[in-house]
Amino acid sequence: MQRLTQNLKRFVRDDDGVTAIEYGLIAALIAVVIIATVKTVGTNLSGVFSYIGAELA
Repeated sequence: MQRLTQNLKRFVRDDDGVTAIEYGLIAALIAVVIIATVKTVGTNLSGVFSYIGAELA
């Protein structure tokens, strides 16, 4: 029982994994923002090229 309590206390004090999880969440958020931006810009850019193509034809 004492060993279980010691392991539980050590687990609560250990915060190395928390930092890794925080960095992972930040990286995931940045990736979502980049994907959304590229998708929006790509759609708008496609419209611009379609307009230019129609004007040149």
